[in-house]
Amino acid sequence: MAGRIWDEFLTAQDKKVFELSGYGARGGYGKRPALLVIDMTYGFTGDRPEPILESIKRWPNSSGMAAWAAIAVILTLLDAARAKGLPIIYARNAIRDDGWDWGGWHRKSKRTAEWTGGPTNLDSNAFVAEIAPQPQDIIIGKTKPSAFFGTPLIGTLTQLGADSLVVTGNTTSGCVRAAVIDAFSYNLHVAVVEDGCFDRAEAAHAINLCDMNAKYADVVPGSEVAGNFGTLDAGMFRLPSGAGKLTR
Repeated sequence: MAGRIWDEFLTAQDKKVFELSGYGARGGYGKRPALLVIDMTYGFTGDRPEPILESIKRWPNSSGMAAWAAIAVILTLLDAARAKGLPIIYARNAIRDDGWDWGGWHRKSKRTAEWTGGPTNLDSNAFVAEIAPQPQDIIIGKTKPSAFFGTPLIGTLTQLGADSLVVTGNTTSGCVRAAVIDAFSYNLHVAVVEDGCFDRAEAAHAINLCDMNAKYADVVPGSEVAGNFGTLDAGMFRLPSGAGKLTR
């Protein structure tokens, strides 16, 4: 795949190292993929498309316009996954409203007091309406970067019989990367949607995509992933019904 987003950040030596080391080979898609949507909440996107330097004045964790560009890509992937009955898993913050279980987060930001609630009537932890979960989708709460750490995610994937994970959301250098490395560690096939994830820093976004593509995942455009979903058989998975309550 020519002309990668990270090329402008690599030195001549870096490019030679990748050429000679053998890293960056294509790992390939699995046969039973699940789609993971990480932290697509207003606290990370802001409540409207606007430049990041404006958005972070009100939403300290926002990535501005980059987030809203990714929302359009994620929406396309959600439609493609639902058309085939693929599992869609959303991960978001599950930290208490009073911040008691923030852990180390408060040590690295001066604005953690603004993380809960929001500057408008929108809850910062509410999913962006355009790509919000449907009743059959699965929601995972997390308190750390990885959607796997301290959560039932790997058990959920095992129950589904999923052999691969397609990862979207934010931030590329943080929660996306953490989930990708854990998924790789569980021997799943992993694809990261290049234009379906984003970061506050352009360099961090590009370099982390580069490193993940080199060692842990295939970094691919959303259009390619949607095309792959289209080749799969419908109805492979037994998903939650999303209706009614369990009766015993």
